[in-house]
Order: sequence, then C-alpha cells, then structure tokens
Amino acid sequence: MDAASKKPVIGVIGGSGVYELEGLSDTRWQTVESPFGQPSDDLFIGQLDGIEMVFLPRHGRGHKIPPAGINYRANIDAMKRAGVTEIISVSACGSFEELLSPGTFVIVDQFIDRTIDRKKSFFGTGLVAHVSMAHPVCSRLGDKLEEAAQNEGIKVHRGGTYLAMEGPQFSSLAESELYRSWGCQVIGMTNMPEAKLAREAEICYATVAMVTDYDCWHPDHDNVDVSTVISVLVNNSENARRLVRSVAPELSKRTQSCSAGCHHALDNALITSADARDPERVRKLDAVAGRVL
Repeated sequence: MDAASKKPVIGVIGGSGVYELEGLSDTRWQTVESPFGQPSDDLFIGQLDGIEMVFLPRHGRGHKIPPAGINYRANIDAMKRAGVTEIISVSACGSFEELLSPGTFVIVDQFIDRTIDRKKSFFGTGLVAHVSMAHPVCSRLGDKLEEAAQNEGIKVHRGGTYLAMEGPQFSSLAESELYRSWGCQVIGMTNMPEAKLAREAEICYATVAMVTDYDCWHPDHDNVDVSTVISVLVNNSENARRLVRSVAPELSKRTQSCSAGCHHALDNALITSADARDPERVRKLDAVAGRVL
C-alpha cells in the first residue's frame, strides 16, 4: 500500500539511554515475526493523542545487544510490517567539533559507512536492486525535527556527517583525527546500515544524534569512557522523549507521499527482470518491497 493512502505511523528507534517511550495510551508490547530473523525486541505500540506510535529499543530492553550484533534487517522489516511510515532514529554519538558540545542534538544529513560485518541490504542474488543514497535521510523529517527541538529549547545543530564505525571499541586517537580530517561532525556505531535499509523499505528516516562526548581528539577533555557517556545520556534521554512528543503531531499531518521521495525509493531500483526473480527472495520481501513487486 502506498504511504499516501494511509495515515502516518511514527516509528522511533531508541539507542543508548532511550529504552522506552513514555506518555502513550493503549500500549502493548507486540512480537513481530520477520523472515530476516529476530528483531532486537518486541515493538512497543501505542497512541499519542490519536497518533499511532511504534517504538523499538535498538539494543533490546536492558541494552543486551552490541552494535555489530543488531539484526538491522529484521528491525526495519518489523517496523515496516507494523505499518511504520516515518522513522526517527535516536542515537548517542561522539563529537568532532568544539561547538557540538555534549548535550547537543545533531540532525545529520550525511553518512560515511565504515562498518564491515553487517548485512546491509534486503536484496541480493535472485532479486537485485540499487537505491540512491545520495541524500540518505529525509529532509522533510529533518525540518520538522529542527523546528520541534527549537520549540522545546533543546540545543540543536542542523546538518553534518555521521561516521559509522564498527565498534564495539571506541576510536583510537589516530582514527579520531583521521575522521576529523574528512570533515565528519559526529561518530557512532549504529546508524549504518539502518539508514540504508530504511531507504530500501521506503520508510522516511532521520537521525537525531545526541552528543555525549568529544571522542578522544579533544586535548582538554578526558578520553571517552562508558561512565562519561552514561552521565550525559540521562539528560539527553529526557530531551529525546520531549522532542519525539513535540514532533509527532507535525509528522502526523502528512496527507500525501513524502515530498522528498522516500516513499517511492524503489520506483527505479529493481534491476532483475520479473521472470528471473527468485520466488523465495520475493516472498521475504513482501513487506519491504511489496508495493513494487
């Protein structure tokens, strides 16, 4: 079903420090089966003033799954099966710039993917597709998030490049300086291949990167460690929940397909001819690519 013909459903993927979504009514934890394996957790589904919301803790409740162990394909597929049309990704990150101090929310617009051991596409042998990642996040969602953050008095920076590293270790000083020389603004471990898969699933996607530290490049700050990150996460998580509650009503007003083209990302992406497609792969893609299959 085309996104224009259904009411928007707002999905939130919560990263480090954001393990629940408060303030919803008619809530339930719902198991969603995926042909791509086990999602990080059940989906927390509820209503926010009549707006359907779907929340997924990226690392599972209790933060049990490391970045490289997350089944990103199952997570995005499950969100799609739950009817999600827009995803707000909330993620902790390190900063490469002095002005992006801990507590700042960065609405990124680009990624550099340095992950090496993750399944990065729903497509493959038997059904090949190539989606554009030139502009990897939804500018429409970014506009709404920036406005909502400003209205809530949250320190926000619009634009920037997110360097996705494999982890789970933090950067070496040499790596940190290299990524700064590339012009990156923030660094994290989880938004790739999440953003790529959301694009393949024709779901609008935007990242709110919550700065917790200066990585290890800053001469006047200690090297990043877990205790430092957690102390900042406490404040960031409450601001993240405020931001989601503020932006959801604006996102729910959409009455047609995304103006940025996210809901039609597969229009010209499939390259395998219909008579050569693997039936089993087509079956697995019933939710992700059902609109064009």
